Amino acid sequence: MKIYTKTGDKGETSLAMGGRVKKFDPRVELYGTSDELNSVIGIALSFLRDNSQLRESLSNVQNLLFELGSELAGFQKLEVNGSVSPIILESDIHFLETKMDEWTNELESLKHFVLPGGSKQASFLHQARTICRRLERSMVKEREAGLDIPQLSMIFINRLSDFLFVAARYANREENFKEPIWISRAKN
Repeated sequence: MKIYTKTGDKGETSLAMGGRVKKFDPRVELYGTSDELNSVIGIALSFLRDNSQLRESLSNVQNLLFELGSELAGFQKLEVNGSVSPIILESDIHFLETKMDEWTNELESLKHFVLPGGSKQASFLHQARTICRRLERSMVKEREAGLDIPQLSMIFINRLSDFLFVAARYANREENFKEPIWISRAKN
């Protein structure tokens, strides 16, 4: 099977449920940003130790981001009765919250703002967090403009940015990196 199809050579692409759109279509921007986020998480994973407590959870998130990407590309999961079922589920959000709570219990309490950085793993997880926030802003914008984006997907992506922040902190802990903290000039 060839990877290239030549069908996008004129600046159009196909959506998941059919139909062709320009490559700058909001749906293409959304699932492209989701793919970018997934790729940066993949980079972070490549730096994690084999026994990292983050590995399985981040791999699960990558799979969920593919689910989200398909939804953003227009795929709808149809039930037998013809109704649309959400692709991102409440259990996915609960998974993120549970992991955050577990990891936070092992971390030092936050007393300062944390700067993005530390270990390679943490640095890429912080980058993923910022991409996640950009995706969230775009999802909100497009939902306000009338694009059908399920509420559970909105909640998931909001929670995911928090998850990535905690994961970055945990990655620094696993690598024995002291978290870089913000030192305010105004408070000195």
